[in-house]
Amino acid sequence: MKNTIAAVLLAVALLSGCSEPAPVGTAITDVTVIDAVNGVREHQTVIFDGDEIISVAESDTAVAAATTIDGSGKFLIPGLWDFHVHLTYDDRFTENMPELFLSYGITSVRDTGGLMHKILPVVEKMRAEGALAPRVFFSGPLLDGNFVVYDGVSRPEIGTRNATPDDAKAMIAELKSQGVDFIKIYELVTADVFAAMVEAANEHELPIDSHVPLSLRASTAGPSVDSIEHLRNIELDCASNAAELHETRLEALKNPDDLSGYELRASLHSLQRIPAISNYDEARCDRTIAALKSTTQVPTLRLNGLSLVPPYTRDDWEDALSRIPEDAREAWRAESDERPYDASDTNGDYLKFAEWSVFLVERMHNQGVPIAAGTDTPIGLSVPGYSLHSELEMLVRSGLSPLEAIGAATVVPARYFSLQDEMGTIDVGMKADLVLLDADPLADISNSKRISAVISKGRLVQP
Repeated sequence: MKNTIAAVLLAVALLSGCSEPAPVGTAITDVTVIDAVNGVREHQTVIFDGDEIISVAESDTAVAAATTIDGSGKFLIPGLWDFHVHLTYDDRFTENMPELFLSYGITSVRDTGGLMHKILPVVEKMRAEGALAPRVFFSGPLLDGNFVVYDGVSRPEIGTRNATPDDAKAMIAELKSQGVDFIKIYELVTADVFAAMVEAANEHELPIDSHVPLSLRASTAGPSVDSIEHLRNIELDCASNAAELHETRLEALKNPDDLSGYELRASLHSLQRIPAISNYDEARCDRTIAALKSTTQVPTLRLNGLSLVPPYTRDDWEDALSRIPEDAREAWRAESDERPYDASDTNGDYLKFAEWSVFLVERMHNQGVPIAAGTDTPIGLSVPGYSLHSELEMLVRSGLSPLEAIGAATVVPARYFSLQDEMGTIDVGMKADLVLLDADPLADISNSKRISAVISKGRLVQP
């Protein structure tokens, strides 16, 4: 009897060992996969389990998954980044920004300026277990100089004063201790404070984001930092009279009239931006661009180019407005009705800077400078999430192919944080951040808004 029972148990054990494992994960079947590294792969089945892609295979390959999504006729791209956001700039938006971002396929954001006591709780909430929110990377405050542009008086308070090199080093050490992912250097730092910030950031192994400080030139500051925002102040270094303009700027920065930080910066931009663009020197500009070959540019063309494509002229602007908080919606609708960014004689300088920005991005891109997609949301009628798709359109207008524009919102941001082995492409082992589209973004980049589903950290989000 004992021998009979043993034989039965052995047979059961052998049969159990031969049985197929239970299906796991979610499969998106028969989909066209698009990313900036692998290009286009048609008729693929992509399986993700939790926050990991576990299979990418031809659709005729036998696969098993617990759940399936029919991807036939659809297009799958990596989750998008907005590489320049301000989560705490406008309290009306802070609470629902994560939801807005995800609804538009933005699964990662880089916050480029917020006071620590405001930004830390937001980051902690977004990173909490089970939170439905994009991945978030943050810098803490704008690190300004003796004068502060965003001082809470003339502009929202998101900047801090760093009058001396020692101040700057102490500030960056404190930010590191509080967990920032990178630092952000602003426009009114002096050359010695800038050098101290670079030294401290390198010591603490923090990537450096920066505007070109007004005290420096782009070709000098650029090689010391990892990314530059808005293209701002690069025009000076492309001018035939760059040295003369810079000397004038250094005198003005002594601030004999005791202007506020905002007034001081605005006066210099107003005084020098258009004359510098008017004195464009191709050879000098090419030397400047060559100095920036390793510095990611975040041109925020959506912002710089407001006069070229005001958001309120877009067919889907009312739909975008309908998604934002009611108090902001009514204020922005009223502002839109005034058509503040329309090209006209009264804002001709803005139009010149817009056209210059598009021109400069094309030259930079043609010379191999890395370009990342960021929007400065919610500044300048920038609906969180929606505005990133406007940025992609502007990048294509500047000469990037649709695939390269997608790369600017996926691969380039991942490389900035040395995360290219985890994010940015659709490959086995990568994070499960994905956007399923109803139309081909390579045929028309505006199809990036034709969103069928979003997968964030392995969770399915309906837009």
